[in-house]
Amino acid sequence: MLRAKLWDLPTRIFHWMLAGLILTAWLTAGRQWAWHRWSGYAVLGLIVFRLYWGLVGGSTARFVNFVKGPRATLAYLRALPGREAKDSPGHNPLGALSMVALLVLIPLQAGLGLFAVDIDGLESGPLSYLVDFDTGRLCAEWHELSFRVLQGLIALHLAAVAFYLIYKRQNLVAAMITGRGRFSGEAPQVRFAPAWRAAVGVMLAVAVAYVLAKGLKI
Repeated sequence: MLRAKLWDLPTRIFHWMLAGLILTAWLTAGRQWAWHRWSGYAVLGLIVFRLYWGLVGGSTARFVNFVKGPRATLAYLRALPGREAKDSPGHNPLGALSMVALLVLIPLQAGLGLFAVDIDGLESGPLSYLVDFDTGRLCAEWHELSFRVLQGLIALHLAAVAFYLIYKRQNLVAAMITGRGRFSGEAPQVRFAPAWRAAVGVMLAVAVAYVLAKGLKI
C-alpha cells in the first residue's frame, strides 16, 4: 500500500475543532452557559470557514470534487459490500452526503440557539431580541430537538468510521490526523491551497462569530 498526501492542514484542524466544540457545547448545556454560548459561536465560525474552504481550499476540500450525483452514489452503494476499499482522493460519495448533511444541520442547530429564550428569560441567545417570547421558546425547543438529530448523524458517522476500519481495513481517523491516506494504486494528484487563503477564511470566520456573539450590534 502506498501512503500519500490526502488532507490539508486547515481541513484537519476544522474537523477536530468541530468535534471538540460540539462535545463542549453538549457537556455544558444547562450547566456552564458561558462556555455553551461561546462554543456555539465558535461552531458557527468554523462552519463559515468550511463553506469558504469548500470553494477555495485544496482539491480534496472542495465541494465540487467530492459531492456526487445520485448515479455515482448508487454505484458506490452497490460496491459497498466488497471488502476492498476503493481508492478515493477525499470523501467517497456516502461520506460526501454525510458531510453535506452536517454542514446543513449544524448551522441550523446552532443558529436556532441564537434566537432561543430560556423559560425564565434569564439565559437567551444574542438574537432573541429580534423575536417575541413564544417564538424564542419555540427556537429553544427546536434547538434541542435538532441536536438529537445531530447526535444521530454523529453516531452514524462513527459507525461508518468503525465499518471502514474493521471491514474495509481503511483507517479514516489516522488519515484525518496525519493528512496521509493509503492507496493500492498510484498516488492521487492532490493540490493544496496557499496559506493566505486559509488566513482569509480564519479572519472571515472570526468576524462572523464575533458579530453574532454581539447580537449584530457592533
